[in-house]
Amino acid sequence: MKRISICLILFLGVAEVSAQKDSIYIGAQLSSDKKLLDVNQELVYYNNSGKDISSIKLLNWVSAYHKRGTSLVYRKLEDRNTNLHFAKTEELGKLVSLNIKDSAQHEIPVSNISDENLFLPLQQPLKPGEKIQLQLQYQIHLPDKKFTGYGTSDNTIALKYFFIVPDHFDPDNISTRNYHDIEESVNFNTYWTVNFDLPVNYFIESNLKQVQMNSFKGYLDSDPEFLISPNEYPSINIDTEGIRTEIKFGYNLKPEERQNLEFYLPLQLKFIKEKIGFLPERLFISEKFRGKEDFFGNNDITFWKFRFQLFTNAEKTDLDYFGIIAKKILDESIITDKQDHHWFKNGLKSYLEIQYLKTFYSDAKILGHLPETKIFGIKPLKFFHASKVNLIDRYGLTYQYIVAQNLDQKIDEKYAVLSNFNDMAISSFETGSLFNYSAEKMGYAKFDTLVENFIKRNTDQEVDPKDFLKELADEDKRTAYLTDFISKKNRVNFKLRKIKKENDSLSIQIYKNTPAAIPVKLETQTKEGETKSYWVETEENEKIKNFSVPALDVYKITLNDDYIFPESKYRDNFLYAKGLFSNMKKIKFKLIKDIPNPEFNEIYVTPRIRFSNTYDKFLIGSNFKNQSFFDQKFLYSVTPTYSTGTGKLTGSAGVSYSFLPAESIIRSLTFGVSGSYFHYDYDLAYRKASVFSNINFRKNPRSTVSRGVGISYNYLERDLNPLMIARNDYDKYGLWSVGYGYSDNQSIHEKSLSVSTQWMEDFQKVAAEAFYRWEFSPKQKLSVRLFAGYFIKNNTRNNTFNYGISRVSDYSFSYNLLGQSATSGILSQQYILADGGFKSFLPGTVNHWIGSVNVDSSVWKIFHVYADAGVYQNKNQPTKFIWDSGIKVRVIPDFLEIYFPVQSSLGFEPAFKDYAKRIRYTLVLNLGSIINAARRGWY
Repeated sequence: MKRISICLILFLGVAEVSAQKDSIYIGAQLSSDKKLLDVNQELVYYNNSGKDISSIKLLNWVSAYHKRGTSLVYRKLEDRNTNLHFAKTEELGKLVSLNIKDSAQHEIPVSNISDENLFLPLQQPLKPGEKIQLQLQYQIHLPDKKFTGYGTSDNTIALKYFFIVPDHFDPDNISTRNYHDIEESVNFNTYWTVNFDLPVNYFIESNLKQVQMNSFKGYLDSDPEFLISPNEYPSINIDTEGIRTEIKFGYNLKPEERQNLEFYLPLQLKFIKEKIGFLPERLFISEKFRGKEDFFGNNDITFWKFRFQLFTNAEKTDLDYFGIIAKKILDESIITDKQDHHWFKNGLKSYLEIQYLKTFYSDAKILGHLPETKIFGIKPLKFFHASKVNLIDRYGLTYQYIVAQNLDQKIDEKYAVLSNFNDMAISSFETGSLFNYSAEKMGYAKFDTLVENFIKRNTDQEVDPKDFLKELADEDKRTAYLTDFISKKNRVNFKLRKIKKENDSLSIQIYKNTPAAIPVKLETQTKEGETKSYWVETEENEKIKNFSVPALDVYKITLNDDYIFPESKYRDNFLYAKGLFSNMKKIKFKLIKDIPNPEFNEIYVTPRIRFSNTYDKFLIGSNFKNQSFFDQKFLYSVTPTYSTGTGKLTGSAGVSYSFLPAESIIRSLTFGVSGSYFHYDYDLAYRKASVFSNINFRKNPRSTVSRGVGISYNYLERDLNPLMIARNDYDKYGLWSVGYGYSDNQSIHEKSLSVSTQWMEDFQKVAAEAFYRWEFSPKQKLSVRLFAGYFIKNNTRNNTFNYGISRVSDYSFSYNLLGQSATSGILSQQYILADGGFKSFLPGTVNHWIGSVNVDSSVWKIFHVYADAGVYQNKNQPTKFIWDSGIKVRVIPDFLEIYFPVQSSLGFEPAFKDYAKRIRYTLVLNLGSIINAARRGWY
């Protein structure tokens, strides 16, 4: 009876649907354990491709959860998420069975139901405009919800992208299309009829219209989603100028949050309708969608037991939900292929946010109310420029941040290869800034009307956003540059060159580094703060533009203020017209690293107290540099210090310049010089001068692979004591080094390779090192390191430049050893993984060749076991084999680790009387390494 009733419902649904639009009718039964979904489905598919097709491609995306090696698993690993990779069999999702018949009840064979793309051959080609009717029966084993937010859990079942549907974006049925969990549109122009058979006391919500209990029907331009739960979730109904919109939530709302939403949602919907002219009848906000589309950067800051609130709860609700609602409405009103055209809806969302912030948060700061926080009666954050940066500036600053590292991608990059950070910084923020820039130039009303008409004209059909750019250029030819702009990485820069007074006018020379005809906004300001704006038109291939403004009382001139246009740098957009700094920028000294203020040449003066080594002990001084939170091409750093261990002045200094080509196989090319003066033994100093160049090659920002080549020359001078002089030790030497490095810090399989050569007048040697670390279960890893070193020439006077077995000779002063010359005591027990890499104190060094392997494996929690083995040969000596083994305790992985040797070539070491002296430790005090580890998965 159940099958008869389902078929009857399906048949009745067919009669209600107009021609040329696909229809899907589903009867789904959820098992009592909420893990199996039995589906009876009827699919009416129209050939709207404009050509004959001989097969139909169906998307079976539940198979993305079926096993390791799928595109979904790999993408999660790129995001440093190993849950799906290590999932238990019962947590995975798959298509258990599948039966497909045509309208004549002929069974259609399917070769492999575990494929994400099912190709159904047709007996007769389907001509344009013709339809085919398919009947499907299948069973789905639902995956655990923790992987993507869709699937089953103890409390809720979220369904999206699980039902088998035709691929509307690929009518030619040639290439495969895999599930990446990127919320792309799959099935549009479709009429749905869905009926669920649920366990007792379960409720269901959907973005489809509910016609009766557990039954849904309606037309969608987006993909259907369903939330099944033992709880009923809230909804809010809003009436906006006669349009009633029901907003359903797939999660519970706290009373304060609901109260705030009831106040803000009417304002938000009214604002959005005025901008794009469209509001849907219903919106469904899932927990996953909320987490993806909320406002980035308004969360409270928690530190230990303290919590610092940037914005009030009401403001956070307003900011979060405006972006969420705006994006959901755009998803419901515009059909685009997210892979190719992600930037269009993302950019419109950011444009709407910018307009909303201008209207309601024009004076809000990026740090919210945090600068008003008092500590001991003062407001310390007021000393930071960050406390004065407006909230609306976040769009330009985020773009500036990623461009400064040359990790940005072009706007129309395929979404699947767009990094998580560029999804926000480029696809959303840069595009939104460009839309806002165009709207301000042509007039917001014209721009909004253009958007509204474009949406109306393309209702229920896939759009090509480049058509919108063409219409924009037709409306205002000064926006014609956008079509070319989105297709490549840009380094557009406007620069104020000079100001010259001519009678009652100021002649301003503006330089731009692009041939594109991009207008620029110029603003003049008096000492009293009065401003006047001008739009300066530029022609194609016009690099220098002269523009005149009335002199009046103009004190300062600014280009593209408030980061209104996404430039590669803003530091040359400010000039003073009067005073001591005429045609210049003022210099400002600052105590702490900050968001840069492009109006000034900033010099950061930072007091420094740090422990260097047992000889210099604490170094007390100041660091003078120009590096802010954002990277810069030209960097300098000078750090004079006082050594408490020697009572002498020490310090270091360096300067470098980086070339960052936008489109090149090279990501950065850096040249620099540096020098330092410190102590390496009691009353013995070293002086080091370096010239270097590094090339970092281009990488896909989603990839964890990095490659680089470095070349350097280091000149070193060392003070020698009488014993060293008697041994004819080296006091002056110059080292040349050339090396290549490759690393891939991906999850599960981490690997690196380096090859280098080093030489001076007395020796030349080459070395190679390979490293592999395998995460064989969650947080349990096995690592293998291989090292090989060989002297091509070795005429040295002693063992200073030899390869180390268990200790390294830091003759280039690059390892930051706490006891550079220590041969006994706790400082001598510091371990550096270099050269042979042995943990036990095996005597000797190597002056000919060495090969070694270092193995390390997790055992339980922070406890590991290690083993090292190797062979080496010294000149005129037989080859020797050595080994050791022991236990490692990872107190802070990769930064503080302790080694307890057990068995080695020396014997059973715990039995030795001086065993405590044989225990080794690593101590890495490198904040940069910690930051780089934390940001993996973002870019």
